[in-house]
Amino acid sequence: MIFTLEKKEKYSKARAGTIVTAHGEIKTPVFMPVGTQGTVKAVNQKILAEEIKASVILGNTYHLYLRPGTEILSKAGGLHKFMNWDNTILTDSGGFQIFSLTELRKLKEDGVEFKSHLDGSKHFFTPHKVIEIQRIIGSDIMMPLDECTPYPCDYEYAVNSTELTSRWAVKNKEAFEKIKPMYGYEQALFGIVQGSTYKDLREKSAKDLMNLDFDGYSIGGLAVGEPAETMYEIVDFTTGILPENKPRYLMGVGRPENILEAIERGVDMFDCVMPTRNARNAYLFTSEGIVSIRNARYKDDFSPLDPNCNCYTCQNFSKAYLRHLYTAKEILALELGTIHNLTFYLNLVRTAREKILEDSFSLWKSKIIDKLKNNINSIMEE
Repeated sequence: MIFTLEKKEKYSKARAGTIVTAHGEIKTPVFMPVGTQGTVKAVNQKILAEEIKASVILGNTYHLYLRPGTEILSKAGGLHKFMNWDNTILTDSGGFQIFSLTELRKLKEDGVEFKSHLDGSKHFFTPHKVIEIQRIIGSDIMMPLDECTPYPCDYEYAVNSTELTSRWAVKNKEAFEKIKPMYGYEQALFGIVQGSTYKDLREKSAKDLMNLDFDGYSIGGLAVGEPAETMYEIVDFTTGILPENKPRYLMGVGRPENILEAIERGVDMFDCVMPTRNARNAYLFTSEGIVSIRNARYKDDFSPLDPNCNCYTCQNFSKAYLRHLYTAKEILALELGTIHNLTFYLNLVRTAREKILEDSFSLWKSKIIDKLKNNINSIMEE
């Protein structure tokens, strides 16, 4: 994996760059649609690549390990071939999903024991095993095993958790350096900065990882319930420590305004289920804000969902038709809504990149966020 930093905006920490992997080129800032189980919900791979133009998607080690399993993925020649996806794949380690199981998992020094949410069967993930699973998956960019601290958590818990993540990071890196490429191409490994909302722990975590020289750095343990301003403060602090010549990935974020705020603070990569999940629940993002498409006001509105959008949905169908599909519970509603929401997100970060290159990101971002906030308030009132 090669990362090239092309431009930093004069008025903020916003960056434009390029990541090159064995499966293509990624222009940053970038939003990665979430394909947890080898599929981005409600859209097929042809639409995802050619219509939405996603250069990278995200899979999940925990879910792919349980189903279809590493034996099937190995026989298929890896996830790229299994799902017929030619572009880049990044895989999360599954740590967040495991630690979300609460009563179904047991944390130990050498890894984590957990019960499958599918059938209750017992499993044990070590740093080495997580790397090996991702080797079999064949993802271009891997994430290490870490513990995602809850919010809030007391300082003592955060200290112990952060130190465990750092010890696991050493083992993850050792395992990664020993493995051989399985499908004829090199894979990359990011480190994950933890430390909850404590700046001293964030600094220690970042420096521990930087000493191991990972290919990139993720910021984990945020967007888990803390106030947005706290998240922005920790992101800004952390990017101020991380090296400029490596990509920075804010995990699991978020709303459009969260992404823009994080870009301004020096983040390059994002993922979140929000655009696809909201699409399945009839909440559609537009240049004028969120549209709750089931609202009766759209019953005879034959205008496009977003006149400023070039996606297949907006170019071919009206709000009235979309509302009809959602109220009739037609499957097509989910597909058309998802196409639009993902296009909105990817167009948002592409425009952010253009503005960074023009040194006009900060001014543009302020205008966009004001519009988004005003619309969100009106939706809440409804």
